[in-house]
Amino acid sequence: MRATVRGRAPQFGGEGLVQHRPRRRFAQNFLVDRTTIDRIVVSIAPRKDEYLVEIGPGRGALTGQLAEQAGELVLVEIDRDLVTTLERQFPDVRVLSADALKVEYDTLFGPDVRYRVVGNLPYNISTPLIFRLLAHASRMQDAYFMLQDEVVARLSARPGQKAWGRLGVMVQYHCQVEPLFGVSPEAFTPKPQVRSRIVRLQPWDALPHPASDYGLFERLVRTAFSLRRKTLRNALKSMPGSEALLAEDAFDFSVRPENLDVADFVAISNALARLRPEPPEER
Repeated sequence: MRATVRGRAPQFGGEGLVQHRPRRRFAQNFLVDRTTIDRIVVSIAPRKDEYLVEIGPGRGALTGQLAEQAGELVLVEIDRDLVTTLERQFPDVRVLSADALKVEYDTLFGPDVRYRVVGNLPYNISTPLIFRLLAHASRMQDAYFMLQDEVVARLSARPGQKAWGRLGVMVQYHCQVEPLFGVSPEAFTPKPQVRSRIVRLQPWDALPHPASDYGLFERLVRTAFSLRRKTLRNALKSMPGSEALLAEDAFDFSVRPENLDVADFVAISNALARLRPEPPEER
């Protein structure tokens, strides 16, 4: 059962948010619509026994309610002017002046803590940041992101769909993906040129399809989708162990990579790991 919103975000003047001119180099579009803000917080439903990281808090649209309802909140903000204002307005919240792509997230809390992540992610960093966070999936309880509609479509796509690709495979290997609700451009200032959507990523308690060699699995997926219009047979040629695997004829190598699901990629990766040549012994 989702919690109800308690209290109101602190007021900073104007529309109740920090006054700050958006900076194009940070791709800043600030969330200002109160209905949308409340709906997001209700979806997250933070609790006093939980630890949260908010990436890109901006003018603090969500921060007041998150700080009130969560046990501990850490903000990651790249804009130094906003950092100063957030520190003043939220003296009990830890604020990191940092690039979200460089933060060591597992060091923010104690080693046994599973934390939650919230973020309104600019398009230019959304994919690399998601890949960075996947490396910490075992420590994440879940993540709620505001992303462009097309990115959410890629995260939640299925084999055979145009949006299905490397991003969807890798995220779905680690997480369940749940698109939530759309957010119109009118909810932001300045108004972006695209529609946004809230998505929830829930890491699996136990991987349904574990790869025996994760690095090899990553390489297979990356290689396959760089040749997505080729058949699986052609896409495999540069992979170690592919010659032996093709000789086994254990898979349908006439299909294209875009028609394979996560379980298929893991099965092929595990077969390649079994069949790849052993490195020569050092003398």
